[in-house]
Amino acid sequence: MKKRFAAAVALTATAALALAGCSDPGNGEGSSSPADWPAQDSDLTDTTLTIWAAQNSNTVPDSVVAGFEKLTGAKVDVVTIPDPYEQSVQTKVATGDMPDLAFWQPTASQLTALNASKNLLPLDDAPWLDSYKPGIRDITGILDDTRYAALITTPAVEGVYYNKEVFAKAGITETPTDWDDFLKDARSLKSSGVTPFFDFGGGTPWATQWWVQVQLADAAADGLWERVNTGKEKFTDPTIQGAIDTYQDLIDEGLFNSNLKTATFEDQGPALLSGDAAMAVQVNSFFGQLQSLADTAELDQKIGFFPISPTGNVGTFIPDQSNALVAFNTGDDKREAAARQLLSYWMGDGYADFVAAQSTVSLQDGVKTPSDVPAALLAVSDSLTDSVGSMQALAIANPDLYLNLGDMIQGTQTPVQVAETTQSQFDELAKAIGAPGF
Repeated sequence: MKKRFAAAVALTATAALALAGCSDPGNGEGSSSPADWPAQDSDLTDTTLTIWAAQNSNTVPDSVVAGFEKLTGAKVDVVTIPDPYEQSVQTKVATGDMPDLAFWQPTASQLTALNASKNLLPLDDAPWLDSYKPGIRDITGILDDTRYAALITTPAVEGVYYNKEVFAKAGITETPTDWDDFLKDARSLKSSGVTPFFDFGGGTPWATQWWVQVQLADAAADGLWERVNTGKEKFTDPTIQGAIDTYQDLIDEGLFNSNLKTATFEDQGPALLSGDAAMAVQVNSFFGQLQSLADTAELDQKIGFFPISPTGNVGTFIPDQSNALVAFNTGDDKREAAARQLLSYWMGDGYADFVAAQSTVSLQDGVKTPSDVPAALLAVSDSLTDSVGSMQALAIANPDLYLNLGDMIQGTQTPVQVAETTQSQFDELAKAIGAPGF
């Protein structure tokens, strides 16, 4: 078993025990009284709030912090927590060290990892909720019917980024409408001398898991992860095993780049942008790489996006820590109210400036998306309303599926071993957090 997974189990077990057993890491019990949501412009002179952020999210609050400090007189400190961010935050919280707010992946498993019912403030009656676009409001951030996270940006969606010019040159005028159509186009591209898919088995092969998860979209909509969470279905059963097998079959068929074993994430964007490969199954952060290589005009000309699932175009969403914030139950009523006030401002009067500063898609009908957001990202956002949750979003624990698939690419695990290893890891993680039946 990989050291990273072993450490994750140990940390999960330690954090779970510490979080569960710690009676006063800042009060220790969730508040049952109605939340106080002060007006956005209430005076906060002499109040200091702390936001924890990762290295890739520590500048995200800049416009909000500047506006909030000017409006209220508060001081807001954004503190960068070293990577691995999630593990570092869990360790600090387990010892009672809490900020007022923190960036956090708003999935059930990650909210469980923070022991949300004891350590986070419920946000069920937040004043901005009705401002969300239809389909966005309840897509994530909820655990056991309680809302604990404020979604601030579009969650990532697993889907297919493609080179429009390569498609056009190959005579493909419409994007695929289901998995079979997707593979039909891939084989057509291969026959014309184009590499259909680009993935990477070198470095940390984190994108490998998207190939399995997009194949599980229909099953996820049918309750797959609930069955896995309760032990009624396993990674080794036909649905997930079949998706792993198919990924291996596509590799064996020669539909991927010839340097799959050694290619890295840094190679993927240039390959798609140059047309050396036609498609990449990826998430939003990949598009960030493309944005570092080309301006919006070139991206709009060359790069498109479509979601894919076995029977249609259903996307698979996977919110990450840069998409949401949580507020902590510190036991200090004044600071907790101020933290709620900052969230109200962020998603209220400060939201237009925030989406403009981030050049990101607005989650609210009343706030216009900036004109410089690339068309592919708009397509990603449009796919969210009928998308389904990923393993990360819906499973109670997240094993190292991507690393096991990376081993499969290298030939050190068979597809059957990938499923067996992943299920074993899932069992250990589920047991560590005290999940019933494990």
